[in-house]
Amino acid sequence: MPIVVVAHGKLKDRGLRALVDDYLARIRRYTRVDEVEVKSDLALSRALPAGATLIALEVDGAALSSRELSQKLGQWMSQGKGTLAFVIGGAEGIPAALSSAATFRLSLSPLTLPHRLARLILVEQIYRGFTILKGEPYAREDG
Repeated sequence: MPIVVVAHGKLKDRGLRALVDDYLARIRRYTRVDEVEVKSDLALSRALPAGATLIALEVDGAALSSRELSQKLGQWMSQGKGTLAFVIGGAEGIPAALSSAATFRLSLSPLTLPHRLARLILVEQIYRGFTILKGEPYAREDG
C-alpha cells in the first residue's frame, strides 16, 4: 500500500528539507511514499488520491505511542487497498469536512507544532513504525 504525505505549505529550510528527504528515502525501503505540498486548505482535499485511507494529523486526535502507531500502520497496510494518506493542515488546521472524512485522527503531540516540524516528526515515526514491524534495531522499543 503506497503512502502519501499531503502537507499545507512548502519546506523552505534546507536542513529540514534534507531530514525529511532522508526519512522519505528510508521509508522507500518498505513501500512507495510520496510527498505533496499544497498552497491552500482547498488543495489538501484535491491532492488526495481517490479511495485513500485518510489519516488527519490533529492536535486533538488520538495520541499513540510509537509501538501503537506501528500497529496501526501494520493494520492499514495489511488492508492493501488504495493509498494511505497522511494530511497535515496549515495554521488553522485541517478543514472540518476533511477531518470528519478521515479514517483516523492522529495527534503527534498535545503541543501545537508548526507544519514543517510536524512533517519531520511524522515521516520519522512512519519510518520508526516500519522498523518496529520488521523487528529492526532502529526503533529500540521495549517488548
